[in-house]
Amino acid sequence: MNYMGIDVSKATLDVCLMDGESQVSEAQFSNDVAGFDQISSWLDNRTTDKELHVCMEATGIYSRALAIYCYEAGYTTSVVNPARIKAYASSQLQRNKTDRVDARLIADFCRTQSPPLWTPPDEAWSELRTLVRYLYEVKTMRQEEINRRKASQTNHVKQFLESHIAFLDEKITQIEAEIQSVIEQNQTLHHQQQLLVSIPGIGELTAAKLLAEIRDIPDFDNVRQIVAYAGLNPRQHRSGSSVHRRSRISKTGPASLRSALYMPAIVAKNRNPILKTFAKRLEERGLTGKEIIVAVMRKLLHLAYGILKSGRPFDPNYLAN
Repeated sequence: MNYMGIDVSKATLDVCLMDGESQVSEAQFSNDVAGFDQISSWLDNRTTDKELHVCMEATGIYSRALAIYCYEAGYTTSVVNPARIKAYASSQLQRNKTDRVDARLIADFCRTQSPPLWTPPDEAWSELRTLVRYLYEVKTMRQEEINRRKASQTNHVKQFLESHIAFLDEKITQIEAEIQSVIEQNQTLHHQQQLLVSIPGIGELTAAKLLAEIRDIPDFDNVRQIVAYAGLNPRQHRSGSSVHRRSRISKTGPASLRSALYMPAIVAKNRNPILKTFAKRLEERGLTGKEIIVAVMRKLLHLAYGILKSGRPFDPNYLAN
């Protein structure tokens, strides 16, 4: 088995090919279709073994086309969280960081860690994620403009800001409508959205955000994996008898996903019969308001996972039954 690590940047691809434990060759190519074809020819000249495991970091638009190319070429392909590569580099006591060194590290990670295989996402899901993340960026921009308007001291600037905010409001409405249109045109996404909105506290837009940020929710092995992916898993810091810091969430997942769950958690805390009881129990234990909201956000993910896994809508009497 051969292992190829690829360090992806906007313009270039640094490649390292390994055969077992020995390094075979390194090279650099352009990050475009011509570069992909050159990698394929480069591989043909350096190995006769058709079994090749390609590994790269998930870098959004910079790695997507390459990953699809490698998959369609028949290579075993893995696209991994950059945090895993960073942690592996620390475990190997890596002192230098260059594109060439990173490619070698990724190849070795692929060889020793056997990362999970990657398959191309459904086209509708890709479009949904792009729209949802664009919506997040536009809403962030709108809030920044509102903050500037509050701080502005001149009427002329306030007028410009108000005009821009009105434009962004219209754009947000258009994007939200397009998001719903994409979902309704895809049978699987629409069915999953209908299941999710049966949970009190989750509306159509929140359901769309969950589906966009967590690809194939039912395919996760367990709900703990989803909670960790969202960065809502507690992170403890204890050592001996003297170091005992307060637990915090890891925040390793997409910030947009946690943002999408925050307001629904506030609503669910008051209206969802299961989570209302859950929140009251936490309050009696002395947890702060913020800690309770985070716990409710986790529970919403638990409910979403269970409903999509079972294919049955939310049942408020589930525990009693």
